[in-house]
Amino acid sequence: MIDLAAIAARVAASAIAASGETGLWRAPIVGAVSASRVVAARLREIASPTHLLPSDLLVGARSVVCFFVPFAKEVSDGNSSGDDASAGWGRAYVRTNRLIAEIGEGIAASLAGLGYRAATVPATHNFDEETLLSDWSHRHLAYLAGIGSFGLNNMLITDSGAAGRLGSAVTDVPLAGPDPAPARERCLAKLDGSCRACLARCPVGALSQGTFNRRACYDVCLRNARRLTDVGYADVCGKCVVALPCSLRDPTRGRSGPAA
Repeated sequence: MIDLAAIAARVAASAIAASGETGLWRAPIVGAVSASRVVAARLREIASPTHLLPSDLLVGARSVVCFFVPFAKEVSDGNSSGDDASAGWGRAYVRTNRLIAEIGEGIAASLAGLGYRAATVPATHNFDEETLLSDWSHRHLAYLAGIGSFGLNNMLITDSGAAGRLGSAVTDVPLAGPDPAPARERCLAKLDGSCRACLARCPVGALSQGTFNRRACYDVCLRNARRLTDVGYADVCGKCVVALPCSLRDPTRGRSGPAA
C-alpha cells in the first residue's frame, strides 16, 4: 500500500529545501483521511453548505492528504505586537501560499509516477465573498486527518501549534490502513477553561466564545492587504494565533483531557 503521508512529507521537505528561504518554516506535519470519512463528516452542514466533496474535485477520489506548514518562531514573534499585521507575517503568508501550491504539485507528480491521480485546491481565496465561507476547508480536512484540534479562535492547533498554513490534495490512492482517530484536545480553554487569550488578541473583537464575526475579521485582513503591498497580496491578520500558549506548540502535551 502507498503511504500518502510519507509521500507528502518527503515532497514538503523537498519543496522547503528548494525554496531558498531560510527562517520561515519548521518541519511540516502531514496526515491522510479516506474520502468516505470526509463524506460521512457532513461538511456541508458543519463548514459550509457549498462545501465540495472529494469526488467533486477528482472523479474516483479515495483519499485526502493534508499538510500543515508551521511558521518559524521568528515569524510568529514578529507579528505579536500592535494591531496591524507585520510585514514579515504578510511576506510569510504570500510565500507559504506559493509553497503550498508547490507541495500540491509535487504530490500530484509523485503519485502520477505511481500511476495515480491527484487534484489540489489553493491555500486560500477559495471562499464566497458574500458569506465568507470556504468551498474547501483545509482546516476541517486536516482535523479529520488527525493533524490537530480546533481552538476557540477556529484555528487548528497541531503538535507544532497554530501559527502556520494548511494545504491538501485529493487523490485516487486508497488509504493505507484505517482512518485516523480524532486529534487529542489541544485547546486549553476546551480542556480545562484555563486560557482564552486568543479571544483578547483579536484587534477588532471579532472572536468571542461561541461566535465569530467573519466580516469584521475579513475587513481587518483587507485593511492589512492595502498596507502590505510591498510583499504581494497579503490579506492577513494572524493576531489570534501569535503570542499564545498554542502558537508554536501543543500546550496540552502531557495533560489528560477529552478527545476533540
